[in-house]
Amino acid sequence: MKRLLIFLFSAAVTLTASASRVDTVVIHSDVMNRDIPVVVIVPTACADGCKNYVYRLDETVDMSKKKKHKVKVKGQSPTVVTDKRFPVVYMLHGAYGNHKSWLEIKPDLPRLADEKQMIFVTPYALNSWYIDSPKMPDFQYETFMTEKLISYVDKNYPTIASRKGRAITGLSMGGHGALFLAMRHKDLYGAAGAMSGGVDIRPFPLNWNLPDVLGEMAANKHEWDTHTVVNQIDRINDGDLWITFDCGEDDFFLEVNKDLHKRLLGKGIKHDFTMRPGGHTSEYWANSIDYHLLFFEKFFKQNKDN
Repeated sequence: MKRLLIFLFSAAVTLTASASRVDTVVIHSDVMNRDIPVVVIVPTACADGCKNYVYRLDETVDMSKKKKHKVKVKGQSPTVVTDKRFPVVYMLHGAYGNHKSWLEIKPDLPRLADEKQMIFVTPYALNSWYIDSPKMPDFQYETFMTEKLISYVDKNYPTIASRKGRAITGLSMGGHGALFLAMRHKDLYGAAGAMSGGVDIRPFPLNWNLPDVLGEMAANKHEWDTHTVVNQIDRINDGDLWITFDCGEDDFFLEVNKDLHKRLLGKGIKHDFTMRPGGHTSEYWANSIDYHLLFFEKFFKQNKDN
């Protein structure tokens, strides 16, 4: 039986008659032989009156008396039991971030999970760029994200377990990861976004651990060309994905985002692209995520109505 550590937090924000639940789960990747922490934010009450979640545990749970209620579970993960199913938004952190970065940038994510009736998932991916590194066997994050993580979340939480109920977005390196994964796995994700995304990594050959992940660019041009977002566009056609991305007018990634916009237009792929005042900052991303959630909300509603 696989070992799993689960830390359950009381939500920071409480709504009348409901409060979201914030879990931190540690998922083992066999491919990388690595334990990966992941935050999962789940709305605990349903607008249509369904019952609160019941967590079914297979092993004894020792609950501490600390305010954050640290729970250690040996054995299988808790399973959420409810008739209602929720769409999922995967939120990817940037370089030097971690699974807690999104909660630090946007502390009211728990409130938004209840308001939007969505599940938010924020995994820890080091400085992997969310790819399967050809140079580092323990950096196989495309495989983890698309196989292990989605499978785990769909098994243990009340998700809409199809691309119609699954979106992915991220900031900076995470913006690259979100569009990279969605374009390469359009069967898994129905909508994708990026904010301040590093959507073409080639102008930055010495930055953010990229030479470690892909090798030196001069000697590994093929790897750099095949692992950058702008070169994934040929994998999709108009209508395959709902796409939204934005960048601050003072951001060093602005030009590569404008180039992605131009390339998508050239192929006739509908998308939303916005330039806003701001730079490569937490303040910018805290504002930007609101627009992404509105975009995904529209996507989920359209699929629910169809």
